[in-house]
Amino acid sequence: MEGLVKHDIENKHDEIGRTLKTILYKLETELGYQVSWKVLDSVYFGVPQSRKRVFIVGTKEDKVSLDNFEPKFSILNDVLEKGKKTMDTAFTRKLLSYFTIEELYGKSIKDKRGGDNNIHSWDIGLKGDCSEIQINLLNRLFKERRKKQWASEIGIDWMDGMPLTLSQIQSFFPADNLFEQVDVKTLLDDLVEKGYIKFEYPKKLVSEVTENGLITSRVYDETKPKGYNIVTGKLSFEINKILNPFEIAPTLVATDMVKIVVPDGKGVRKLTIREGLRLFGYPENYEIPVKESLAFDLLGNTVVVPVIRAISERILAALGIVKQELIEVENAGVVV
Repeated sequence: MEGLVKHDIENKHDEIGRTLKTILYKLETELGYQVSWKVLDSVYFGVPQSRKRVFIVGTKEDKVSLDNFEPKFSILNDVLEKGKKTMDTAFTRKLLSYFTIEELYGKSIKDKRGGDNNIHSWDIGLKGDCSEIQINLLNRLFKERRKKQWASEIGIDWMDGMPLTLSQIQSFFPADNLFEQVDVKTLLDDLVEKGYIKFEYPKKLVSEVTENGLITSRVYDETKPKGYNIVTGKLSFEINKILNPFEIAPTLVATDMVKIVVPDGKGVRKLTIREGLRLFGYPENYEIPVKESLAFDLLGNTVVVPVIRAISERILAALGIVKQELIEVENAGVVV
């Protein structure tokens, strides 16, 4: 994986960490290989998925170059099937009642992040309808609770998301004439009741020396005043991302492939196994003879076939095997 390059790094200015240095040393110095390595992104090899992985090639004679591969590009729409059955759940009906299919392209659904490409639970009234004023309040609180100034004022070590008191919230909301006459406490208490925010003590940082070393944790500090905080938790939404068919997919991993959906007609649906195979560059005749959940687990941990093929051709060329011989190998039933 790409993380191998910087693993156990000694100096932030170093190109690689000690782990990769050790691997290269073993291969080159102790075993006598001519070694090449490079981080390659599958998006340049004709599949619509950005998947960066480090590749290491060692030969006993001529070093194999991993530079200057001819780039090939595609978009997600090139691999999508059409007319498949779409999802029809309370969640998707709620989502589509607030947004058109086109408005959902490229959107993530989570309460832990902000930004224009993120939809929050309150944007679609998942826990109960929210007024425009309440949505504005939640969006402001979402951002403000991360600012370091509040940690100093509260008297705790900074953390990414702190409960703010009513008076602290009133210092930045409302911020314009549109919401001037709003009773902020009433809005907040209603949002607590619906479950979008919680009323809680701030958490202090506690350190404890154990047999395993120094361990730090966060515990509620009941000497401080309670405040309002966004409920993020481990919200288990049915969907966490809607892919844009006219762009590329992010790096797909086993843990989230089942919660990624694609648009199809006027609805959304999960990726099919065939689409998953295409996103990794497998040939159309390739099958994974296992149930869907296991198939996506396998795909989420696999490599991208066209990248491996391109590297293999470089290795074969270094060994003196020309492309015609490679074609003959494939015709014999062996896929490289």
